[in-house]
Amino acid sequence: MRLSKRMAELGLCSRREADEYISRGLVSVNGVPAVLGQKVTERDRIEMNRVAERDQSRRVTILLHKPLGYVSGQAEDGYRPARVLIRPENCWSGDKSPLRFDLRQLQNLVPAGRLDVNSTGLLVLTQDGRVARRLVGEDSAVEKEYLVRVAGSLSERGLALLNHGLSLDGEELLPARVRWQNDDQLRFVLQQGKKRQIRRMCALVGLEVLALKRVRVGSVRLGALPPGQWRYLLPEETF
Repeated sequence: MRLSKRMAELGLCSRREADEYISRGLVSVNGVPAVLGQKVTERDRIEMNRVAERDQSRRVTILLHKPLGYVSGQAEDGYRPARVLIRPENCWSGDKSPLRFDLRQLQNLVPAGRLDVNSTGLLVLTQDGRVARRLVGEDSAVEKEYLVRVAGSLSERGLALLNHGLSLDGEELLPARVRWQNDDQLRFVLQQGKKRQIRRMCALVGLEVLALKRVRVGSVRLGALPPGQWRYLLPEETF
C-alpha cells in the first residue's frame, strides 16, 4: 500500500500530513529516506524524525460550545463560521490545558463534524488529521450524543423506528439509541452523521425538532463549557 496510507493506519498522522512530511524528507522506511508515492508492506519499519514528531505534537484540537446562528464550516447564507469564535477572549476560564493561544493554531483548523446553524453544543475543531480521521473518516464509529427537544406525538412504534428501521437518501440508517429524556426531550446516540440526520429522522415519525444540542463526542463531554466559549482538548482526553 502507499506509504501515506500506512502511516495513517498506524496513527502517525493523516494521509495529507504524511505526504507533507515525506516531501520534506522527514520520513524514512527501513532507515532510508522515503519518497512520495512509495509503496510499503506491513513488515516495513516506518519512522518520522524529530522535526515531524514535534510538528505533529503542536497541532491542537479545540472544543467549542457552538451557539445558535453560526455554521460549522465555511460562511454561507449570511451566517458566520463558528471558527471566528476562536479568539483569546472567548477561551473558557475553566480551561485546564497548559496550552496558550497562538495565532498559528488557527492555521488549517477545521471542524471535525457538523452542527447546523440552528443547532448548538459540542463542536470539535482540529489541526490534527488523526483526530479528523477518527471522527469523520469513512470507518468512524465514534458515538455522538444529542439532547433534542421535540413537538408532536410519538408512538411506541415511532420510537422503535428511531432506534432502527428508518432510511435516508435511499440508505438504511445504522442502529441508534433513542429514549425519552423527559416529557418533551429525546436523547439520541448516533454513530453516523448524515446531513440534518436527526431532524430528518424526527420528521419521518411525525415530530418537529424545536432545539438540538450535542453534548458528547466519543468520551468527551460538553460539560460546563458555556455557549460561545472554547477550550483545548486535554492530553488525557481521547475520542
